[in-house]
Amino acid sequence: MKRILGAFMIAAVGGASALGLNAVFHKNSVQMEYVQSPQNVKYVNQVMPHSTPEGAIDFTTAAEMTVHSVVHVKTVMEAQNMSYQIDPFRDFFGGGGFPQQQPQLQQASGSGIIVSSDGYIVTNNHVIDNAQKIEVTLNDKRTYEARLIGRDPSYDLAVLKIDEQHLPAVAYGNSDDARIGQWVLAVGNPFNLTSTVTAGIISAKARNINIIDNNPSAGVNAVESFIQTDAAVNPGNSGGALVNTRGELIGINTAIASQTGNYAGYAFAVPSNLAKKVVSDLIAFGAVQRAYLGVTIRDIDSKLAKEKNISSSEGVYVNSINEGGSADAAGVKEGDVITKIDNAPVNSVPELQEQVSRFRPGDKMSLTVKRGDKEAVLAVVLKNKDNNTKVVERESMEVTKALGATFETVSDEEKAKLGISNGLKVTKLEAGKLKSAGIKEGFIITSIDKKQVNSKEELKSVLENKKGGILIEGTYANGMRAYYAFGL
Repeated sequence: MKRILGAFMIAAVGGASALGLNAVFHKNSVQMEYVQSPQNVKYVNQVMPHSTPEGAIDFTTAAEMTVHSVVHVKTVMEAQNMSYQIDPFRDFFGGGGFPQQQPQLQQASGSGIIVSSDGYIVTNNHVIDNAQKIEVTLNDKRTYEARLIGRDPSYDLAVLKIDEQHLPAVAYGNSDDARIGQWVLAVGNPFNLTSTVTAGIISAKARNINIIDNNPSAGVNAVESFIQTDAAVNPGNSGGALVNTRGELIGINTAIASQTGNYAGYAFAVPSNLAKKVVSDLIAFGAVQRAYLGVTIRDIDSKLAKEKNISSSEGVYVNSINEGGSADAAGVKEGDVITKIDNAPVNSVPELQEQVSRFRPGDKMSLTVKRGDKEAVLAVVLKNKDNNTKVVERESMEVTKALGATFETVSDEEKAKLGISNGLKVTKLEAGKLKSAGIKEGFIITSIDKKQVNSKEELKSVLENKKGGILIEGTYANGMRAYYAFGL
């Protein structure tokens, strides 16, 4: 009997052990599937700080400081849709209906950040692009109609204004001090929800993801030097805040890298040091005062280093110099390697673009360059894209964008050949008024509404206050005279 009971007990224990092992194995296999599943991996970064071991970083203060500074931005725009309208007379005679454009209202939304207590708000340009009405809702549910102060597609930033005082403005941090691996919070309004906070770390800096459409002819010279983070950012977070654990703004959440359109582990923010300058310009001038170094540059890789006999991969290689530009006047040469702007090291094209974009035309800065084995520090006076240090007003910038063209002055030799005394040549065309009117590249504008044009400044001066139809006269390189008319 004892033998039977003993055998039974051994069998029972063995069976229980087998069941236990099977349960453990099954549990682990489920966890492995969960981790490997793309659908579930994206939730990892939403683990709340209080679930981490004692002594871990506390995000509650930073969240409380920021959540009331982030607003919900809602826009209304008109979209033209083709509808089919019935004409009873045409229908009777077999003509049927005819297509007609009917205005349709569309709504979009995003986030914004209060940057001053008197109602200035920064958001992304793509959040408010083409908006006819902009509405801002604070975290305490108060709603205001906002007006657009200024915007710049090159940085994908815009500034709004609401009429209110004593608002909880965010404190700017120093994005240069941000470090890879540092904890950050993303605050915004994803999926039309109220203010939402997610946590993650900085994954990389000075990222160029080619999301901003670079279109120099339309006045868009893209600057991308994003902070990359794995904090969960979703549609609606655009224009929201990326803050450090002290609640200081270090970035404007702008984009995500995803095949589905929702968060997949990669989010990108405009650095706050760059955003602060852009916001300041838009408030003061209505347009960004963009400084240009006047060079074409490229990153240094092993192939270029070997080809050009460059001993180090540090810095940015100067491919060419724009004659008469800021770098040319300072003594920069083709083949130089730029290693620092003032005291800030630059090791990639995005880093250099970001540093230069913090200056205005007329500002002075130092440029550290390597030329062979020698190093030099050059003093540079920065210029605008027209190679002068004048302030660019919003009106003149918008006129140039509307035309959708790049211009250059006509040489005396070409004037003599064509028998003209003045003119401004169209060198490149993009979508805009000139292309729509039928003007081709190479056309030389000699007059607008009978007023002579000889430079970009004169072109802007003639068009700035012009409303309605205009007449452009000019000639092509083969001597053919041409006239074009269109409305502004």
